[in-house]
Amino acid sequence: MLLLLPMKIPPYIYAIIFAVASGLYGIFKKKGQNLYLKLFIIFLVVSLFVELLASFLIRIEKEENTVVLYNIFTTCEFGFYLWMLRGFIRNKIANKIILFILFFFPIAALINIFFFQGRHGFQTFTYALGCLLIVGCCIFYFYELFLFPNAVNLLKQPPFWICSALLFFYAFTYPLYGLSNLMMSLPKVILKNIERITDLLNVFLYSMFSIAFLCKIKIRKYSQS
Repeated sequence: MLLLLPMKIPPYIYAIIFAVASGLYGIFKKKGQNLYLKLFIIFLVVSLFVELLASFLIRIEKEENTVVLYNIFTTCEFGFYLWMLRGFIRNKIANKIILFILFFFPIAALINIFFFQGRHGFQTFTYALGCLLIVGCCIFYFYELFLFPNAVNLLKQPPFWICSALLFFYAFTYPLYGLSNLMMSLPKVILKNIERITDLLNVFLYSMFSIAFLCKIKIRKYSQS
């Protein structure tokens, strides 16, 4: 039977699982974690479910359904990341702008899906816009860090790791996913190499998220008697 056949699981799935485990361990070891970290774990669980569902749809030769799935999920994904980044940024004007974007971004995505790129094509316009918004917010976060008057151990700050991961990931995936509809006509060898690159970028992203969950945990050193 088809359902008994082994399912090809992308390598970054294991990185998501590790990130979820890291988040649960971080909450267990350090009670009183910030709300955004707790919600982040839930978001990663949803991400894991979406990726497994997409792998299953590809396995049963329903690739067209993955486009609809990712159109919905990426819209929610950008919304969640923008909400989280808004909490990292101190500037009140910037916070109001991000709040405005949070309200209108889903509307822009729906307009793009139903009236421009269609329900059966990946929403590259909205994805490219989301990449630019995430990168812009991350850059502004780092700009505020440079202006901060007091010394801060960035390696112990989850927002630092999260922003670093998002900045790196979306800066590099902007041309890959943003032009994905145009690249479908490329030779299969090139598409396979692009797929490997995106897999590596995803592994990096979720690995950095794992560090964000674990960076505040103190490691006890035991001296040998």
